[in-house]
Amino acid sequence: MLRSSSVKYSPLLTRFRFRGRALSTQPASASLGCLPTTDSPVVSKLAFFNSVTGDGSKIPSYRVLDGFGIPIEGAEVPEISEQFARRLYENMQLLPTLDNILYNVQRQGKISFYMTSYGEEAAVIGSAAALADDDEVLAQYREVGVLLWRGFTIDRVMAQCFGNHEDSGKGRQMPVHFGSKPHHFHPISSPLATQIPQAAGVGYALKRDPERRSKNVACVFFGEGAASEGDFHAGMLLASTLPSPTLFLARNNGFAISTPSSQQFYGDSLSARGPGYGVDTVRVDGNDVLAVMSAVKEGRRRCLEGGRAVLVEIMTYRVGHHSTSDDSFAYRGRQEVENRKKIDNPITRFRLFMESRGWWNETEEEELKSRLKQDVLAAFKRAETLKKPDLAELFTDVYAEEPWNIREQREELAGLLEKYGQVWEPWRNELKIFKDEGKLSG
Repeated sequence: MLRSSSVKYSPLLTRFRFRGRALSTQPASASLGCLPTTDSPVVSKLAFFNSVTGDGSKIPSYRVLDGFGIPIEGAEVPEISEQFARRLYENMQLLPTLDNILYNVQRQGKISFYMTSYGEEAAVIGSAAALADDDEVLAQYREVGVLLWRGFTIDRVMAQCFGNHEDSGKGRQMPVHFGSKPHHFHPISSPLATQIPQAAGVGYALKRDPERRSKNVACVFFGEGAASEGDFHAGMLLASTLPSPTLFLARNNGFAISTPSSQQFYGDSLSARGPGYGVDTVRVDGNDVLAVMSAVKEGRRRCLEGGRAVLVEIMTYRVGHHSTSDDSFAYRGRQEVENRKKIDNPITRFRLFMESRGWWNETEEEELKSRLKQDVLAAFKRAETLKKPDLAELFTDVYAEEPWNIREQREELAGLLEKYGQVWEPWRNELKIFKDEGKLSG
């Protein structure tokens, strides 16, 4: 049983009370002060909450164009030229052209692995267009469009996938694990989400660099599946508590391989997590290239001006299989995928917008698709004829000075090649694919 306690008020407190009521002109929460470790106001009413919107509604998604390429009511269409719009569209069309050919090349056994960007063309190209070309990008594995936007050639794409001697990674990475120092694109790694805390560190380094402070951001791409890893929280925590211009771009495409997003989290997706770290956050329609470009551009501005992290959740749909090792029809309906391709195709949406402006027509569409296919096929045919990097590269680049154990392994291999390389047919044939034909110095 609760009893009202008898309290003796000091003369000072009594002056501010009348008939048991506070006479303070301040709100009750302000007059009660705050707790020692927070600025949160004190209240007398018990209330739980489970939403960052205040009224329990879902976080809204920002959009510029509807599914027919028409600006929605109240939307501010970015001011872009016809030339810039054509560049956006050509890069969006290049992605499925590459995907169609390289997916089939993998099925022919000519490369070991591949991952497509089907359905996510606007999410990738719109983001790329909003960044500065020298912003540092740490990608997951569907962001080759960022490299292409920055001038990475189709020949370079093929070189990486085939692992030939023109590959800057010297054939050491799996296909689609791109990296390019001149394009400020950090090498992709297979382990999920490792790039997220690394990006927070890159952002902090940029902030400490007088020449790049307030000029560049670190931009990290990841999927909603990667956001279930602890690395996501580590990266967000680091970038918010040690403030750095780190732009977190979450491609929420609905699936973490075979796990749908409905089974990955219960809350209002990833955007609800941003405010928990004190990070400015926005959710955007990822199939609207203009909306993505506007959201990422504004996020980048906030990163630079505030020197703090920003989270952009890009809502899209993964039309393709997770990779060439996956059959997505084992866990989702084929008709579901076909419907998404027809109803909400990001390429079609932007094409309709361009046509409404008189910037595009059917003849140009056919010419573009034909030219892109020819370019990709020419690069493919060239890449498969090129030799692998020097076998000697197997022992380089990891250490500034070659340690004794690596030297011993190199010398051992050189001895075996000298003894058997030209007399054992399997080795003799295999060594021909290397640029140096296996001629190691002992």
